[in-house]
Amino acid sequence: MADSTGPRHARTRASRRGSTRKPNFRRRRILVGVLGVLAIFLVWLAISLGLALTNQSYGSSLSARFAEWGRDHGIGGAVTWAEQQWYALNPPKQGGKPPADAFKKKGNGAKAVASTCPDALPKPNTMPTPAQPPQPSEGVWQPVGRLVANCAAVYETYVRPDAVHTSYVVGLAWMDPKLLSAALYSGSQVPGGGPYSRTAPIKPDAASTLVAAFNAGFRMQDAQGGYFTDAKTVIPLVAGKASAVIYKDGNMDIGAWGSQVTMTPDVVSVRQNLDLIVDGGKPVAGLNAADNTRWGATLGGAALVWRSGMGIRKNGSIVYVGGPAMTITALADLLAKAGCLRAMELDINTDWVNYVTFNPPVGQPASAANGSMLIGSMSGGTSRYFQTWWTRDFFTMSARYAADATTTTSTTSGSTTSTTRPTKG
Repeated sequence: MADSTGPRHARTRASRRGSTRKPNFRRRRILVGVLGVLAIFLVWLAISLGLALTNQSYGSSLSARFAEWGRDHGIGGAVTWAEQQWYALNPPKQGGKPPADAFKKKGNGAKAVASTCPDALPKPNTMPTPAQPPQPSEGVWQPVGRLVANCAAVYETYVRPDAVHTSYVVGLAWMDPKLLSAALYSGSQVPGGGPYSRTAPIKPDAASTLVAAFNAGFRMQDAQGGYFTDAKTVIPLVAGKASAVIYKDGNMDIGAWGSQVTMTPDVVSVRQNLDLIVDGGKPVAGLNAADNTRWGATLGGAALVWRSGMGIRKNGSIVYVGGPAMTITALADLLAKAGCLRAMELDINTDWVNYVTFNPPVGQPASAANGSMLIGSMSGGTSRYFQTWWTRDFFTMSARYAADATTTTSTTSGSTTSTTRPTKG
């Protein structure tokens, strides 16, 4: 009988041992490779996310910066889910009253434009509030910001956004195109590309006449429209989309591209953002507060968030609206109540809604130190547009005339009339 422990069986056991070593070696190589790839990924993740979390142009808060990074890197669904959980735990309050001083703001002391500034437009009538009855000073316009030719060029007021969320207050700013010249500043992130002739930070020569600065629209991948500036089409303009158009003379118009506003040799900038929300002096048909596909991705898909918008009145004056707890329907309603013939939504969500007026001493430039936000709780503060890191587009309104314009005297038959006339600065 053959010995089972003989040479043949020993060779068999050895061959088995040899055959097991090779697969183990391959598995180790695979494991090392996987760990190497994972290490590279983690290093990239740490660098990419770290840069985003320290990038102020991604938002004022860490949560906003993470959300911007996440949506740029394919995890927008997870970000939206997290936002939805937060929103479910922190819904906007219904009912209640805002602070007693919410509708009062210290103005710049300017007198009524009708009597002292014949070249300026009359300020708008008291703004109707959607929440009745109106509180003391609610909807009353107050002059703010630096004077232009000794006249008020910007007025602000405050109202509640609707009849349900009555503890919240939104701000409105009315801007006089007779005294102000509009400009569009462009950024390397929004719209992207460049360099541009106007970009943050606002330069000292521009700051010498700056009266107001405020946010523009969505990121271009979400705006559903195009962008034109510096005599070039940065992103193709889309027919029918809501467009803020600025001309060589500094005037601004707002309308649907291709019908109400079109390309002419006088056009210097066009910024498109979604569709009009007010047309013919009324909110457009089909507005749906819950439709975030059409009106932008909001915090957790919620309807009631910080929003902003801009419209044009019959006399050419521009109205900006910004504040918390607004649906798209509430925003459109406020712009229509402010007398706008046509209006568009601008940027939305907490970190992007920002409107600042500046009131420096005569002869001094605008700066963060002499800026005042439309609503004190707006993100970004008064310094945002003076920073090199601000890489999104925004609008400015600047004085057409010197702040210390002279007063001339004109003589008529049988009488002398003293009239304030702006002297070009």
